[in-house]
Amino acid sequence: QVQLVESGGGLVQAGASLRLACVASGLTFSDYVIAWFRQAPGKEREFVARVIRSGLTTYYADSVKGRFTITRDNAKNTVGLQMNSLKPEDTAVYYCAAGVRRGTYATDYTYWGQGTQVTVSS
Repeated sequence: QVQLVESGGGLVQAGASLRLACVASGLTFSDYVIAWFRQAPGKEREFVARVIRSGLTTYYADSVKGRFTITRDNAKNTVGLQMNSLKPEDTAVYYCAAGVRRGTYATDYTYWGQGTQVTVSS
């Protein structure tokens, strides 16, 4: 059974940093592209960042470029999302997802975690 488990969310003030982590099990981790998405109340789930199988190439949404960094450790089946200079508009539930395509749509990804809440106060 495939599981993706996110952690690291919380309540912070604007300008602060958080680091999210996603631990995967039940799949050959290095075979998958891993992405982070987020969903704010009343909004659709949106792409945040992705990292390819090797970890050498990353891609970010314009809204987080320069502030967020995605990394992966295939030996530990983990992906991290370092979030700096957080803004109130970053408030959302953050999801880790695994898929075989380098997509930016939620439908590009097969497996999903349950999410971790990030709240940024002004």
